[in-house]
Amino acid sequence: MGTLLNMFKNNMRQYSMIIALVFITVLFQILTDGILLKPLNVTNLILQNSYILVLAIGMVLVIITGHIDLSVGSVAAFIGALAGIMMVDMNMPFYLAIVVSLVLGALVGAWQGFWVAYVKIPSFIVTLAGMLLFRGLTMIVLDGKSIAPFPKAFQKISSGFLPDFTVGSLNFLTIIIGIVMSLVYIGIEVYNRRLQKRYGFELSSGKGLIAKLVVIVAVINLFMYVLASYKGIPNILIILFALVVIYSFVMNRSIMGRHIYALGGNEKAASLSGVKTKKVTFWVFVNMGVMAALSGLIFAARLNAATPKAGTNFELDAIAASFIGGASASGGIGTVIGAIIGGLVMGVMNNGMSLIGLGIDWQQGIKGLVLLAAVGFDIYNKNKSS
Repeated sequence: MGTLLNMFKNNMRQYSMIIALVFITVLFQILTDGILLKPLNVTNLILQNSYILVLAIGMVLVIITGHIDLSVGSVAAFIGALAGIMMVDMNMPFYLAIVVSLVLGALVGAWQGFWVAYVKIPSFIVTLAGMLLFRGLTMIVLDGKSIAPFPKAFQKISSGFLPDFTVGSLNFLTIIIGIVMSLVYIGIEVYNRRLQKRYGFELSSGKGLIAKLVVIVAVINLFMYVLASYKGIPNILIILFALVVIYSFVMNRSIMGRHIYALGGNEKAASLSGVKTKKVTFWVFVNMGVMAALSGLIFAARLNAATPKAGTNFELDAIAASFIGGASASGGIGTVIGAIIGGLVMGVMNNGMSLIGLGIDWQQGIKGLVLLAAVGFDIYNKNKSS
C-alpha cells in the first residue's frame, strides 16, 4: 500500500486527471440517461476530437520546451485549404496531396522555429504573427469560398472504419484486436518488472501489479466491445494510436526526448550539458507544423470541405488539453498520454454538455474554469514540493 501511495504522489497530476476523466464520464453518463457511452456516441467522440488530440500531441512537446504555439489552428486551416486546391481543383491523387501537405506543414514549422530558436523572438509573438498570417493566407487562397467535395478515399481518413466481419451484432475483429492488445500490454508490464528486478530497482507489490493489469485489461476490452457494437475501429483511431505509441517512445526512450525535457527544465543547464538547444527548439516547431498539417487534413476529411473558418480555436483546445493533462506552464513537465487524457476530458465535457442542452456560453465558461483549475493545481503542487 505504501508503494502505491508513493507512486500516486509521484504522478499525482496524471493520476488525478485520470480520476477526473472517470468522474466526468460517469457524471455525464448519469445526466444524459446513458446516452454518453452508447456505441454510436463513443465513436462520434473519437471522430469529433481526433484533430484536437493530434494537435495536443504536438503541442505538449512545444509546451515542455517552455514555448507556446498560437498558430496551429490557422496552419491547420491553411494546409486544409491547400489540400482542397490540390485534390479538388488540380485533381491530384489524394495520397500525393497528403504527402505534399505534410511537407508544407513542416516548412511552416521550420519558418516559425527559425525565428524562435535562432533569432530568439518569443514564441508567443512569432506564433501570434503566424496565426494572423496563415489565417489571412487561407482566406486569400480560398477567395472566401469553400472547396468541396473531397475524394471518397480521402474522406475515409476521418469517416472510414477498419474492415471487419460481423458475428451476431458484434464486429468480431475488433474484439480480437482488444484481446491481442491486452496480451501485449501484460507482456510489456511483466518484461519491465523483470528488468527492474534484474537491476535492483524498487518494485511495486505483486498484488498492486495484478490489480493494475486487471483494471487496464478490463478498460481495453470494454472499450473495444463498445466499438464492436457499432461499426468497429475507426481509421482515425488507428492513426491516433500509432502517434501515441511513437511519440511516447520518443519522449521516454530516446535521446531527443531527454533533450526536450532538459531544455524545458533549464535551458542554460541543458546547453552547458551539451544539448543543442537551438536545434531542439527548431525541430520541435517543425514537428508542430507537421502535426498541425495532419490535423488540418483530418478536419477537412471529416467536414468534406476546405473552409476559410476551419481551425478556429483549435489552438486553445490543444493548449488546454496539454495543461489539463499535466504539462507545466513553466516547461520541463508533461507527457503525451497526459495530453491525450486532457483532450478526452475536454471532449467528454463538450459532448456531455451538448447532450444535456447546455448553451455554448456556459460551455465556454466551464471549460475556462477547468483550465484555470488545472494550472492552479500545477502551481500548488510545485509550491508544496519546494
